[in-house]
Amino acid sequence: MDFLQLLAAALWITAPVMLGGLTHVLVIKLRLLKPLAAVRLDLGMTWQGQPLFGENKTLRGAIVMIGATAGFVLIQAALASRWSWARDLMPSGQRNHPLVWGLLAGAGYIAGELPNSFVKRRLGVAAGANTSGALGAVLWAVDQVDSLVGVLLFLLPVWTAPAALVLTLFGVALVVHPLVAFIMLCLGLKTRVG
Repeated sequence: MDFLQLLAAALWITAPVMLGGLTHVLVIKLRLLKPLAAVRLDLGMTWQGQPLFGENKTLRGAIVMIGATAGFVLIQAALASRWSWARDLMPSGQRNHPLVWGLLAGAGYIAGELPNSFVKRRLGVAAGANTSGALGAVLWAVDQVDSLVGVLLFLLPVWTAPAALVLTLFGVALVVHPLVAFIMLCLGLKTRVG
């Protein structure tokens, strides 16, 4: 694969997750499913006086992210059934198991963020915040790729990404994740991009 093919494949793979994230932003902005937003994924559990993951990791986010990502993968599968260009972009695991792919990708996105949230709470970094200095730079970098790692790990039962595509996906994540954060900033859902 040449670089443009790798980039197109990476964008195809990230599109359902990115659109799932934007769907979640819309759900937050419209204040939908509010009862689910009150249920934290850590169920209120704490460790050393701090929440396990924080107030921003909620059941609403998990359900919307997983469901929307799966829905967008099914749309991709419908596109691939009609057009060869879409079929050519689709990895074998997505082609053979689109619903499973979508559910795993959405769940992987959510699960990938949890270890970083756990570490940040232990370091005293508030949910949605960051810190300065070298530690802040490391945490920012991890924030950009943690969900991608989760997605790739969760997709292993149906697909293993080639190394060149993994590198391209990381490059795309370093652009897409801050872009989505910027959109959230513009919508008033975040106070900063980093």
